[in-house]
Amino acid sequence: MAPEIPHNTPSIESPLSGKRLDILASKIAKSIQKDQRIRHFTTEYLPSRREVIGVLERLSWILFPGFNGPRTIDDGALQDHTRQLISGVAGPLFHQIAGALRYAEESGSIEFDQHCPDCDVRAREVVDHFLSEIPAIRTKLSLDVQAAYDGDPAAHHTDETIFCYPGIRALWMHRIAHELYEQNVPLIPRIIAEHAHELTGIDIHPGATIGESFFIDHGTGVVIGETTIIGEHCKVYQGVTLGARSFERDERGHLKRGTKRHPTLGDHVTVYAGATILGGDIHIGDHCVIAGGVFLTRSIDASHTVRGPKAGVRLNENREDFN
Repeated sequence: MAPEIPHNTPSIESPLSGKRLDILASKIAKSIQKDQRIRHFTTEYLPSRREVIGVLERLSWILFPGFNGPRTIDDGALQDHTRQLISGVAGPLFHQIAGALRYAEESGSIEFDQHCPDCDVRAREVVDHFLSEIPAIRTKLSLDVQAAYDGDPAAHHTDETIFCYPGIRALWMHRIAHELYEQNVPLIPRIIAEHAHELTGIDIHPGATIGESFFIDHGTGVVIGETTIIGEHCKVYQGVTLGARSFERDERGHLKRGTKRHPTLGDHVTVYAGATILGGDIHIGDHCVIAGGVFLTRSIDASHTVRGPKAGVRLNENREDFN
């Protein structure tokens, strides 16, 4: 079915003649048929980015009630309210996860247009487990919110960090994505992560393991790779990269996947703006401080501060009159 044209869209005659339009359509159709990498003709079971984002929005009502969703919640009706929200999330989340599992099986014996009972069973298990973890996720987010307030003198209240801080927004989405990633859900954790990246400028792979009371200050340009492990009570600033030093290849020249490629941070580690820490064998010990702009490819023992060479400063007198 052709997409409906909005009523307020003016009718514009195509500048192409019928013959020219047929020629272009034929060429484009052939290019679509030729390249299978960037098209799917049957998309019934493909996850929907729009639906996943809709689930995220409803989950935010559960994670931060009153901040998101209805502003007035009767305490006596809280259980019924929560039950209704969970019910509203469970169905769409099940369908998206079941679709993602069918997608993952597509290279095997299951086609997109076939029923996959095993996918449905697994999707129900994942949804049940995920929803049962919401209290634990809320506990972690409460500690993250407190860490943001405690770590930033510009914050006037914990409410401000929830409403305004991109680090909190990126982190609550990451904690959801990570839970689904741990359940081996295909695609959807990455959709969530890239949505958070788009909104906040903070790029956290859903595979990254992040401990309690984590604070991302400012946040723009932060990159945290898939196999990163971050301990408790850590803090990173804008422009920090926790990345891979190099990519190992197998005997065929293909990238090796599933290996530890990104660094590990202990507890109470602070990484200041613009610092880069690379390598899966890198461990930053507890209570370390990594100064801004440092480029680090070695492990650091606990309770050390790492600084780069001091930049030379030269002052030149301004000889022009700016008055």
